[in-house]
Amino acid sequence: MSTTTDPSASANKIGLYKVDLTAGNKGMPGAPILSLSLLVNAASGEVTGQGVISQAVESGDVKVSNITGKLRSTGFGEYTKVLALQGEGFVSFPPPAIGSYLAPFEAHFSLKNDWSGLGAWELKGSQPVEDVPCELADHD
Repeated sequence: MSTTTDPSASANKIGLYKVDLTAGNKGMPGAPILSLSLLVNAASGEVTGQGVISQAVESGDVKVSNITGKLRSTGFGEYTKVLALQGEGFVSFPPPAIGSYLAPFEAHFSLKNDWSGLGAWELKGSQPVEDVPCELADHD
């Protein structure tokens, strides 16, 4: 089985490959940022992984686990791939409350060949994030 960390030519991939995506308005203070670490099965388009929603607020980061989904090729146009994901976010109650709960998570992205594009996500019970840019994550 082939593995790689360069997903930019995913149309030519075989086996399993890793994709790290970042979505959100990175230049906007306080904007939520979604960081995803995904494994893609090139043959089936099945996707699995985990993520984190970061935001400069008191409640802090939300870990998103059990992410599964599907990557499909459109075959035409600027956006050559669509990605649909679902999972569970581990949400802590804001102080002074104590406790946490699992919230359903859903996301979808329209992607170009280089994995840049637009997307949206929602963690149930939170404000949906819509029409935000996404791109391959920087690993500096």
